[in-house]
Amino acid sequence: MAKRLLPHEPSVDAPNPEDEPDSPAIEAAALAIAPQAADQTPQKALWERFNNPAKRFKPVAEGSTELRFEILMAHIMPREGDDPKIKRYVVYELTVRQDSNEMDAQPAKIERRYTDFRELYQSLKRSHPNELNNLTFPNKVLMGNFSSELIGERSEAFEAFLTHVAEQTKLRDSNAFLRFLQHEELTKACQFLDERRHEMAIPMLENCFRLLNKVYMNRSRPVVLILCRLVAACTVSPVPHHAAERWALLALSRFETLCDIDLLPLYIPLLHTCAHLWWQRGQDQKPITDRLTDMSKQGINIANTTSLMQAIHKIDPRTETI
Repeated sequence: MAKRLLPHEPSVDAPNPEDEPDSPAIEAAALAIAPQAADQTPQKALWERFNNPAKRFKPVAEGSTELRFEILMAHIMPREGDDPKIKRYVVYELTVRQDSNEMDAQPAKIERRYTDFRELYQSLKRSHPNELNNLTFPNKVLMGNFSSELIGERSEAFEAFLTHVAEQTKLRDSNAFLRFLQHEELTKACQFLDERRHEMAIPMLENCFRLLNKVYMNRSRPVVLILCRLVAACTVSPVPHHAAERWALLALSRFETLCDIDLLPLYIPLLHTCAHLWWQRGQDQKPITDRLTDMSKQGINIANTTSLMQAIHKIDPRTETI
C-alpha cells in the first residue's frame, strides 16, 4: 500500500536521470520546485484572519504529518473596474498544507465561492448521508453576505467541513471531492493547452499536483494522473519546460510498484516521453530503453503508437488538444 509522503526539504542539486527511479532525492527535487506566481492582479482583501499565519501554527508530533485546510483571506468578485451590472460575490482563498513539526513551506492555494462548498456538501449528503449526520453546514443568507462576521463564521465552518471530508475515506475518495479540489483549475489549464499557451497551463497543473499530492496517497489515481498530465504539458513543445526533467523523474518513480492497473496504459507512453526528453537534454537514455526492452521480452507491446497526452485523454477526457 502506498504511504503518504512526508514534506521534503528543498534539494540544492537537481537529480540526475541516472539516479535510481525511486530515490528520495528525486521526490525532494521535484517537490522543491518553487511554485510560479499566478498571472492575476492582486485583489484587495475584504476579510483577512491573520497577517502572519505562522502565529497560528501548531506543530505536529515528531515523525507525523497533518493535513490542514485554512481560509485566511476573502475578497469580492468581480474585480474593481469590471462590469458593475454583474452580481458581486465573495471568493474564499483556501490554503492546503501538509504540516509536520514545521509549517509546510509550499502550500497549495485555490479560490472557491460559497456555492462551491455548498455544492460539495449537497453532493456528499446525497451519496453518503451517514458520514455527514453530525456536521452542520452554514445556510444561505439574503442579506449581509459581505460582512466580516459572516465571512469569518463561514470560513471556520468550511475548514471544519473539509477536514471532516478528508478524514473520512468514503468522502475523501469521492468524485465530488476530487471535482471540488481540481475541476476549475484543471479545466482552465487544459483550455490553455488547447490554445498552445503552455506557459499559462503549467503553473496551474503544478498547483493541482501539489494540492492532490497533499490530500491523496502518492501513487493514487488522481495524483499519478495529474502528474502525467504535467509531464505531457512540459514536454509537448519543441523546447521542453525547464522543470520537465524533474517532473518526469518523479512520474517514473511513482510508477514503481503502482497497483492501479487502469493507469498502466500511461506507463509506456511516459517511458517514451522520458527517453525523448533525455535525448533532448543530452542525458543517458539507457536506463529507460533497458526497461522498455525488458518489458518487450515479457511480451508487452512497447510500440510508441500513442502519445502521453493521448493516453491521458483516453482515461480522463478533457479539452486539451491530443
